Amino acid sequence: MTRFLHTSDWQLGMTRHFLLPEAQARFTQDRIDAIRKIGELAGARSIEFVVVAGDVFESNQVAPQTVLRALEALATIPTPVFLLPANHDPLDSASVYRSRTFVDKKPENVHVIESSEPLAVPGVDGVEVLGVPWHSKRQLTDTVARETALLEPRPAGTVCVMLAHGGIDTLSPDPEAPDLIDLASAEAAIRDGRIHYLALGDRHSTTDLGETGAIWYSGTHVATSFRDENPGNILAVEIANDHSVSVEVLPVDETAAWRFVDQKFDLTGLDDVEAVNTFLHEQPDKVRTIVRVALAGQLSISAAARLDEIIEEFGDHFASLRKWERRMDLAILPDQMDADELGLAGYARETWDELAASATGSGEEGRTATQSLALLYRLARNPEADASGAERTSS
Repeated sequence: MTRFLHTSDWQLGMTRHFLLPEAQARFTQDRIDAIRKIGELAGARSIEFVVVAGDVFESNQVAPQTVLRALEALATIPTPVFLLPANHDPLDSASVYRSRTFVDKKPENVHVIESSEPLAVPGVDGVEVLGVPWHSKRQLTDTVARETALLEPRPAGTVCVMLAHGGIDTLSPDPEAPDLIDLASAEAAIRDGRIHYLALGDRHSTTDLGETGAIWYSGTHVATSFRDENPGNILAVEIANDHSVSVEVLPVDETAAWRFVDQKFDLTGLDDVEAVNTFLHEQPDKVRTIVRVALAGQLSISAAARLDEIIEEFGDHFASLRKWERRMDLAILPDQMDADELGLAGYARETWDELAASATGSGEEGRTATQSLALLYRLARNPEADASGAERTSS
């Protein structure tokens, strides 16, 4: 029986422009701390080795501090760890794996896959790791098909785990692209014993492929975007003596998982606006939650001002909270009740009426007038309101 962990797409050093500075620091550190969690899982499950199927680092230009912290975390894993260079961190002349920091500080348990020659797993008899490293940011062929075509069925008593990184033909919108991995070809290599498990990276969602049960994307160990469907996992793989494969999907760390939340609201009045307040209030672990709200419908100035207050109030609670501008279809229309409620008179009422007339127009002039009305409403209702905050919620 062979036991190992399959993970990929750590992309250490990744930045997200929409995160608050302190949230970005936490996001960066959590991605490294998750490596230690992987080490704890390895120790608890009598794991023999760990494979990382590409994109260990966000790029070859990550800060030395990120490399040092990553290596310190990798050193806590109690087994050999095999790292596959891929499109984010290819094994080119500027490779992070050839940097002085990496070379000088690399712990003994870490092995970088630099060629497609099989590597014996230290301390584990009869098990080899065969990887397909990237030497540039683009591939021009199906590297899995290319390398498996050169293999013979492995000798009795030998287990071969292959690592590769890239898209698969059955999931691609362009299945004719030359660099895609051909699933049928990969399954054929498993069925005839040339390889026994194909550990894939590139897709950030945990995915079981084909019919053999031996071809998987592990997905990223910490969620990275709204597109990730099933992130935050690692795969515990067992290959029996007869080469049958079983895979268990394990959350890396449920207590510190990052969440990307899309939510659409159809708004027609204050009751709907308060539903936004309730939704945001009920979100768990806000410091590791990134929320993007799509807003549609029609609101009065007073209801829109309340909506801005809610979003501004919760803005500092979440790692990120923002309006999804490309999905916005919300009309803000002044009504008589807005003006009457404020009791405006004189110049202030004249300004309101002029802005209200402009707000009915289209284009930039209408949007600017609407934003100005919302700000005027807030200032008139509360003279101490933070004008900069009002501008921030409308940007």
